[in-house]
Amino acid sequence: MSITRHDPPTLSQTLLGHRGRVEWHDHDRHQLLYPSAGVISVATRTGTWVVPPLRAIWLPAGQPHAHLAHGPTQLCSVMLPIRANPLGVTTPALLSVSPLLREVLLALTAPDPLPDDQRARLEAVALDQLAPPASRSPLTAAPCHLPEPSDDRLRAIAGILADQPGDPRTLAQLGQAVGASERTLSRRFRAETQMSFPQWRAQLRLHAALVDLAAGATVAAAAHRCGFSTASAFIASFRRTFGDTPGTYRTRSGSASVRPKSPS
Repeated sequence: MSITRHDPPTLSQTLLGHRGRVEWHDHDRHQLLYPSAGVISVATRTGTWVVPPLRAIWLPAGQPHAHLAHGPTQLCSVMLPIRANPLGVTTPALLSVSPLLREVLLALTAPDPLPDDQRARLEAVALDQLAPPASRSPLTAAPCHLPEPSDDRLRAIAGILADQPGDPRTLAQLGQAVGASERTLSRRFRAETQMSFPQWRAQLRLHAALVDLAAGATVAAAAHRCGFSTASAFIASFRRTFGDTPGTYRTRSGSASVRPKSPS
């Protein structure tokens, strides 16, 4: 994997078209990346994060990552020096974005620069929002993270299900395709992802559904492609996991009108 060092502006907005990709890179500063419209998937060395509306991802300095847009996407980026780590974490973390933080990030990263005094006040508000009390701690174990297995057989299964998330085969049947027993694969899934295979597959299916919704799929179409028996079963699972309905997320993921533009 080739890693390129990027040095983006401290405050910026980038517009990406559907499937727009930024290849593997890192920064010498911390980055807060927020999709104010659209959905992004962020690949790291430990797995993939799907960042839907009203979420942002914290990427520590030196953390290699790549990201892919799903649907027309507007990315707000805030770079912070290494000495400024309001979250106090050294690994990627998912954050809830409150209505206040959303407006602050949009104002800070708008194309027209703010007067210095106004920008300083908004930066202070953003830092305050990013250093919340324990009751609003970073969502480091949020369901938007899908751990990446390293075992070749598990990676083969992951590839099969990434291409066809609705594949109904059991782990035993998938094991026949990759040359391993169900018992071995089940044990390896727990060891490498800290999840059972059914839990991991359910997570993958919800990730795939988030991406489909951002790309414009209907709730029924996303449910069918991702292996849910009915649309109502999909809605219930989605609400239980993300706290909202897929229809609401579908609306939010396209809530801002954006025009594709190559990243700087």
